[in-house]
Amino acid sequence: INHLTTLLLLTIKNLQILYQDKYLIVINKPSGLLSVNYEGFKGKSALSLIENMMYKRGIYSKTHRPFPVHRLDKDTSGVMMFALSQEMQQKIMNTWHKMILERTYIAVAENPLNQKYYLTEKSGIIDNKITYNKKHIGYISKNNETTDGIVAKTHYTILNEGKHYSLFKLNLDTGRKNQIRIHLSNKKYPIAGDKNYHAKTNPFGRLALHARTLSFIHPVTKEKLTFEVPEDSTWEKLVTNNNV
Repeated sequence: INHLTTLLLLTIKNLQILYQDKYLIVINKPSGLLSVNYEGFKGKSALSLIENMMYKRGIYSKTHRPFPVHRLDKDTSGVMMFALSQEMQQKIMNTWHKMILERTYIAVAENPLNQKYYLTEKSGIIDNKITYNKKHIGYISKNNETTDGIVAKTHYTILNEGKHYSLFKLNLDTGRKNQIRIHLSNKKYPIAGDKNYHAKTNPFGRLALHARTLSFIHPVTKEKLTFEVPEDSTWEKLVTNNNV
């Protein structure tokens, strides 16, 4: 059974619950919200909002609470999943590459300033290794053909190409920190709003990266579940509008 859903069961502080059973929970995380708290952070995160929601509903306990199985950057929006027990977290993480059927991102990227850098293939694979410095900022080493860096692989398709921006569909073979942002920036296509990776514009007041689709085989019921939350319609309009 294929459940394709944008049905929002519950909204808590802009975080939308797409699906929940006793094993896992799937949400639509807004841009600007951390996936999980880091040490010393006192603000809200997707994890803490789910914890609070479960506590208020009387279903929170030490053994039944959210555990992260993957993350989205703070400024990336879209579909993500949490396990609801430590045992389920381990099961999902151990079988991640087998159970995940599709994980698709949409991005609006600035076109290269020089046309000679335009991607000639409208779809392909970016497989440059990523190196991280002491501040966990990722970059592509000039010695990329050597053993430097961590293996990273991003499949891309250019869905729409405008005068100033391009709309990308992206799928990950590996889930490195900031992988899509680093890979596109290295190809001279920084994601709009991503000043950390050399974007010059911020048309949406946020990073233009959205986790649109997550499809997987449920680790317990073995049912195929697919969740899709479309990106804002203004994204494609910006790309199409050559007068921007």
